Amino acid sequence: MQASEDMWSVKTLDRNINSQYYERRLAEQRKHPKEVLPNAIAPYKESDPLEYIKNPTVAEFMGFQRDTKYSESELEQALIDNLEKFILELGRGFAFVERQQHITTELDDFYIDLVFYNFRMKRFVIFELKTHRMNHGDVGQLDMYVRMYDDLMKDPDDNPTIGVLLCTDTDYTIAKYSVLNDSNQLFAAKYMTYMPTKEELRREIERQKQFFLDHHKDN
Repeated sequence: MQASEDMWSVKTLDRNINSQYYERRLAEQRKHPKEVLPNAIAPYKESDPLEYIKNPTVAEFMGFQRDTKYSESELEQALIDNLEKFILELGRGFAFVERQQHITTELDDFYIDLVFYNFRMKRFVIFELKTHRMNHGDVGQLDMYVRMYDDLMKDPDDNPTIGVLLCTDTDYTIAKYSVLNDSNQLFAAKYMTYMPTKEELRREIERQKQFFLDHHKDN
């Protein structure tokens, strides 16, 4: 099990500044909906999952070029090959649990792409990886996995499981008319396999901020 460190190296700090690490946190988007740049040193609640989910997620460390074609298995392998960097992107307190975690029911077998545990939040965080824009099937699959995990895997003293759909782009209509809307446990985030320019990233943060605020107004 590999966990993230609380202290950042100079290289990691420089990377997080360039990738606007704090500005991409969903909690800051909720707290400061009218601000482009939230207060990066504001105190946070360790139990709040929105402090740990970033949209967009920047994963330039995987080595893919901007227009690279890859499969979901190749995407998963690239994240596993760069697990330490991925955990640093996720944030503090994350520990890797398993890839393709097998869950068996009476009638079928299911495999969850990536499972982490966050010791600060005291909850499991599961990731489903998609190499396309989110669709209703992806959201339904993630919702089922989160419900299954809460029922079959988490301990009684764990907080409810969080599910994150990592996809090439989010979709306002799908989110509005699916269980993602106003959910406290389901989130969709766009991932970028390259480091965008500051202006590209700023525009994407604003776009994803509005996406988040539209579908998690009351969380």
